[in-house]
Amino acid sequence: MLEAVFAQVAQALLWPVLVLVALAFAYALWVAGATLMEAWQRRRRPGRTALAGAAALTLEELELAVHRQLEPVRLLGRVSPMLGLIATMIPLGPALQSVAAGQAQQALQVFSGAFAGVVLALAAAAIGLTVYSVRRRWLLAALVAERRARGVAA
Repeated sequence: MLEAVFAQVAQALLWPVLVLVALAFAYALWVAGATLMEAWQRRRRPGRTALAGAAALTLEELELAVHRQLEPVRLLGRVSPMLGLIATMIPLGPALQSVAAGQAQQALQVFSGAFAGVVLALAAAAIGLTVYSVRRRWLLAALVAERRARGVAA
């Protein structure tokens, strides 16, 4: 009885997880484009800082602003693989039942969709991790420069 309830809950989670994977992939493409645009702008104007409006904030507020800017891409890089795993595992049970029942074609369709979900999720995670690393370096360099400008030891 409990196993049947778990199976029903898991099946109910499939579509929301797939929607989240699609949103994560779209967001990953968007932040990658924004980061590439920022890199291009930095190349054209090297003195431009990554911390806009830094003079009006305390150093603690600046550090919090850095964390706020980085947190979405950090979460993208960490949560996307989990969503991909969920998107793969949910259809795995019914697909294996189809194989056992001799319905290999139906199982193949289920596996194809499941693996597509994990591929998109892993691609989103890879993009998120890359963007996080690049932006973290930029923001920490800007934070160090701001501390030096204010005469505070980094």
